[in-house]
Amino acid sequence: TQSRGRVVVLLYEGAIKFLTKAAVEIENNNAAQKGYFINKGLDIIDELNSALDMEAGGDIAANLRSLYTFMTRHLNQANIKQDAKMVREVIKLLEDLNSAWKDIV
Repeated sequence: TQSRGRVVVLLYEGAIKFLTKAAVEIENNNAAQKGYFINKGLDIIDELNSALDMEAGGDIAANLRSLYTFMTRHLNQANIKQDAKMVREVIKLLEDLNSAWKDIV
């Protein structure tokens, strides 16, 4: 019953929530929970990426795809390196995108 724009906002919020928890778990040296939360965030980013309509979305969709690809690589590296700062960099990008979507919907 939600609009498509509202669903995108909810997905961003979910990814931000999971990745914030991942950063905390990295700082607490809890590798299992860190991996769980990073994977949850990655699942949401993958869903956002796969939902892009590249034909209708034009340059915006292409730019979002590039951002989502960067986020995925960055989070995979953060997972390997146990780097909370890298996770927070992705959170910041998601927060910026979420803010823009909130202005639209």
